[in-house]
Amino acid sequence: MWLRGDNAKHDRTAVRHAAVIDVGSNSVRLVIYRLEGRAIWTVYNEKALAGLGRDLLQTGRLSAGGVETAMAALRRFRVVVEGWDDLAVTVAGTAAVREAADGALFVRRVKQETGFVIRVLTGAEEARYAALGVISGEPNSRGVVGDLGGSSLELIRLETATADAVNTPDSVTLPLGPFALGAPRTLEIDPIRRRIEAALAPTAGRFAAADFHAVGGGWRNLALLHMQMAGYPLRVAHQYEMVRADALEVARFVQRQSKSSLEGIEGLSKKRFETLSYSALVLDVLIERMGYQRVVISAFGLREGQLFEAMAPEIRALDPLIAGAEALSPNGPQQTLGPALEAWLKPLFGRLPPLLVDPVLGERDGRLLAAAARLADMGSRLHPDHRGEIAFEQMIRAPLAGMTHPERAFLALALFARHTSQAAVPEPEAIARLLTPAMQQRARALGAALRLGCDLSGRNPAVLAKSRLVIDGQHLRLIAVGGHGDMLLGEQTAKRAQALAQALRLKLSLGD
Repeated sequence: MWLRGDNAKHDRTAVRHAAVIDVGSNSVRLVIYRLEGRAIWTVYNEKALAGLGRDLLQTGRLSAGGVETAMAALRRFRVVVEGWDDLAVTVAGTAAVREAADGALFVRRVKQETGFVIRVLTGAEEARYAALGVISGEPNSRGVVGDLGGSSLELIRLETATADAVNTPDSVTLPLGPFALGAPRTLEIDPIRRRIEAALAPTAGRFAAADFHAVGGGWRNLALLHMQMAGYPLRVAHQYEMVRADALEVARFVQRQSKSSLEGIEGLSKKRFETLSYSALVLDVLIERMGYQRVVISAFGLREGQLFEAMAPEIRALDPLIAGAEALSPNGPQQTLGPALEAWLKPLFGRLPPLLVDPVLGERDGRLLAAAARLADMGSRLHPDHRGEIAFEQMIRAPLAGMTHPERAFLALALFARHTSQAAVPEPEAIARLLTPAMQQRARALGAALRLGCDLSGRNPAVLAKSRLVIDGQHLRLIAVGGHGDMLLGEQTAKRAQALAQALRLKLSLGD
């Protein structure tokens, strides 16, 4: 792998860049990433919907027009990556290149004209990298990953996918991509459904689960459509969840639409109209056949899985949300204030009942406290009149991994309260939809606590350590230790402490 031997991969504070070019059955895509230890950021993303696998079912060969579109994209990508210093580049080919009679010829042509060496992945490798991508975005994910490309569907159990495994036996590749099923022809629902059911039948026992993690552009577009149908206020596809009934509803709605009807739906990718109904039907049959109760959309997949595999084990073991929060903070991973705030607040918030508990991921309050503490200075360099609103907007749509949509809203509200005491939040509909009143109160309390800690200490971790927050019955006590009582003086200290006590619905007591 192209990052092996790089000492930077062992350094949680190191910054490096990598590019992954994915030569798929439907699209050819270049993504350039900034890697900050465990944190993965997309710097640049460009794709061409070449449709290499469009004619594979009829001819057994790559689409002639698709080859030319792909070559033009790859020649451009060559110029783009050459403009970067020390950029590690990997190029992966998937089902169409693997299965086409002229796939090897295409690989040779790419090397001759661009210098890129395509690593043609096996189906098992595709499945494993898709699973690693999901894990890189949420390490505690459980269930089954399905990666739907233009020509194939990979299924893999998350429990069997590890970055250090040579092979992942509990995976399967099936010819159930839209092009393999007949796209771009108009979908004939009943016969294609029977084909999908027959292909899935031998695997039903192996890949049944409660949670299904959906990877692929077709399924992301279904999620965006469901958001629109449901009036969902947060247009972020990653970690968007649909219960079984909702996923079936949107899948069956799309199957019944003509291409012209789909073209009239705002927000859908127009270049996916000819394959979207097939993607919907595959999801429909998967849910019915495997018994999935929840569909979780992952924007992380094969490309991110390759990046994750190349990280050192000690870096992979880090929490992606906390690592991302450190990277997003203006102080970076080297900061000391964030960990100090976490340590200062943990005894206080650890006494409160957990509110953010996911049925699969478990209790999440502690890690959200850790992330919020590291983000406490987000917005500190902005004009004070606008810090709260801007920090909120950045957080609720930040490209951070490792959190659900309610957790995004929780952190956004906490950062808003960190910088302002205003009651009105920037996106009240999203907050009301994603957080219960108790969660909103807790987020505001966390924000008030961060504000108190920063102002009490003058953002100095050493000073912060000279004080403690204690819940004593119905009182919140702010105590100075070691003869440092003077730190509790001042109108601003009392004001910030009173705001925290009110958010926790307690009475304030300053000093011993």
